[in-house]
Amino acid sequence: MLNERQTELLKLIVEDYIKTARPISSNSLCKALNCSSATIRNEMALLEEIGLIEKTHISSGRIPSEKGYRYYVDNIMKPKELTGEDVLKLQQVFQNKSLVLTDAISKSMEIISEITNYTTVVLGPSSQDNRLTKVEVVPITERELVAIVITDKGHVQHKNIMLSENVELNEIKQTVDLINKLVIGTPISEVSTTLEYEVKPIIANYVKQHEVLYNAFYNAFSDFASASNVQMNGRKNILMQPEFDNTEKIREIINKFDDKEIINSIKEEGNGINIYIGSENDIDEDLTVIKTKYNNNGEEGTIALIGPKRMEYDHVVTLLDYIKQNLE
Repeated sequence: MLNERQTELLKLIVEDYIKTARPISSNSLCKALNCSSATIRNEMALLEEIGLIEKTHISSGRIPSEKGYRYYVDNIMKPKELTGEDVLKLQQVFQNKSLVLTDAISKSMEIISEITNYTTVVLGPSSQDNRLTKVEVVPITERELVAIVITDKGHVQHKNIMLSENVELNEIKQTVDLINKLVIGTPISEVSTTLEYEVKPIIANYVKQHEVLYNAFYNAFSDFASASNVQMNGRKNILMQPEFDNTEKIREIINKFDDKEIINSIKEEGNGINIYIGSENDIDEDLTVIKTKYNNNGEEGTIALIGPKRMEYDHVVTLLDYIKQNLE
């Protein structure tokens, strides 16, 4: 364990580097701690010796090491109180009773991405675990419509459907009514099969342009059943971080964001807000992943933030905890 002065010194180095992304000099630390430069140099040498700070190649200043961030998070950091502005933005989501669960999660994580300039990830349960509750359709033109699929677990999926030929509105309505009568309560993974064996044999009795409409809805439900349960916001925010000014590094990280297997590895099994710094996460040793599991009436998922190791840990932890509490 560090003594009081060493603890305060490490705290200053970490928090200054988080704000500025620049190594901190011993002169700045002398003023902050009201100590002689010799004292500061000795203490910094000790912190460097035990691996909590390290030299950079471009200056004589020091920056936190991965071990230093971990010590800071585990022993020094205190969660930061949310600003009134942050709370107001998020409360507009959670107090909107018209939002289903998936929309509330999606919108709140969009807001967090904007607040922090980090990338947010939502790993929801697979749509295949859901049962169809209702299908609604909003016609746009005679050949284009938006199908809205609602499930028993609060998932709402919008799907643009392009028809191969013009179809009258009453034909579309009759098809949707038929689907709602015969398919409601079916697991999403089985909807396409139900359409084929329950709806297809009789749809011609009710709808003239049955082939066009049947094919369109069959394809839409097939897409929905195979849809990814991953949502990311602020993917390009990583480009704004000064430590990622290397084109190759940026390309490497963006490619990892596109890898479904890597992103699915973010799923959190533990409780509480968990922080994975650098080599502790499965994405990249230059990133930090902070994540938590939520449970809403038995429906579980993971919400996470991805950013540089130089992340505002105290702010992110508070934001995620606030969302977790509101969801649950």
